Amino acid sequence: MIYPELYILRHGQTEWNAENRMQGWLNSPLTPKGHKDAARQGEILATLNLEGFAFWSSPSGRAFQTAAIACGTKAETIHTDIRLREIGVGEWSGRLRDELPTSDGPDPELAQYEMAPGGEGFDAVTTRAAAFLKDLKGPAVLITHGITSRALRSVVLGPMALDNPSVHGGQGCVYHLANGVQTLFE
Repeated sequence: MIYPELYILRHGQTEWNAENRMQGWLNSPLTPKGHKDAARQGEILATLNLEGFAFWSSPSGRAFQTAAIACGTKAETIHTDIRLREIGVGEWSGRLRDELPTSDGPDPELAQYEMAPGGEGFDAVTTRAAAFLKDLKGPAVLITHGITSRALRSVVLGPMALDNPSVHGGQGCVYHLANGVQTLFE
């Protein structure tokens, strides 16, 4: 499938990110650094011609707050779609990562998401990301979460999209996906 041009942003740092807590579908407010992350994304977007782009955000407070800061001068409307929310972490919501079991695999953080009792799992996130992308009618700016960003990028570009050192979405950064190529703006 051919996908439209995309810019993908992860929400700015939250209090729970700073504490190394699993957030999942729960919300935590942006920190002062999170506000700076979103402002930096806004600076990046300000240099781009986004005429004809739709703006879509996860309905989660941290993502929508980031969208308002980063896209406020560019977006007439910011739509929300629940399919852009973060991976569900079930019983581990709000728990400190250091208190949870880990895996020795190539990606211990992703493994924690897969191990979460009652969690959603990466395959389910990828399925809903693919459904969202299938319904997308044209170029878009997407404001989402780390694991969901990863799922969106892997649907569009395949596993090579995750070779970037910031595989979890890069707070304060913007991913550009067009013509089978991913570019990271920092």
